[in-house]
Amino acid sequence: MGAESRSARIQLLVAEQAARRGARVDVVDVCTAAVAALPVGGAGLSAMSRAAPSHPLCSTDTVSEQLEELQLTLGEGPCVDAFLHGSAVLTPDLLTRGLQDRWMVFADAALEAGARAVFALPLQMGAISPGVLDLYAHVPVRLDAEELADALAFADLATLVLLDARIDETGGPRDGPVEDLGAYRAEIDQASGMLTVQLGVGIEEAFVRLRAYAYAQGRRLADVAADVVARRLRFSPDAEPDQAGEET
Repeated sequence: MGAESRSARIQLLVAEQAARRGARVDVVDVCTAAVAALPVGGAGLSAMSRAAPSHPLCSTDTVSEQLEELQLTLGEGPCVDAFLHGSAVLTPDLLTRGLQDRWMVFADAALEAGARAVFALPLQMGAISPGVLDLYAHVPVRLDAEELADALAFADLATLVLLDARIDETGGPRDGPVEDLGAYRAEIDQASGMLTVQLGVGIEEAFVRLRAYAYAQGRRLADVAADVVARRLRFSPDAEPDQAGEET
């Protein structure tokens, strides 16, 4: 299956889940749709940052809730490794020899909580990594190539939803579940890169400033990024985090 058709199918599954809730698309819909589509028992998603405390955002059941809390509290596990290394961590069986040495406390605690397999997929947009999507199963499970591709597509969509492409003052519904992920990624990443130069900060802090401005102005993140890339908007190190000025 092509990447575009897979992405469209995943977007539809998540949009349908949101419609059943009668709400706009949120990360909980991504998690719930992923559980329905993949051979897993639950899913959880945590916002993670090197510069700020990490915290769980959603979970589909009590086991996934425990797994998110365990990993963030212990500072170890597939979720932590996926975030630190920026690559998927696939654990088909937590009883595999060596995992107890790798995750000395988490492995036993996860098994006790009811998880046997855990798959951690980092949320990434260029150099920005806002969190991790975790999937778990009660029994040993290996994701085949198609299932893994679907899982990664869910992670891509979770990235877009988490970064909130459409921020408006009223909090009203977005005019669609998602927008083109490739173009969105490229522009936000480019704008964040430009802000690292303008502000003299790292990429994560640059993104935080970009999003703070979009939120304060009631504008879509993608539109603010476009203004930065087109040099219509410039950020100053001396300005408040939610302030910027027009280019002269």
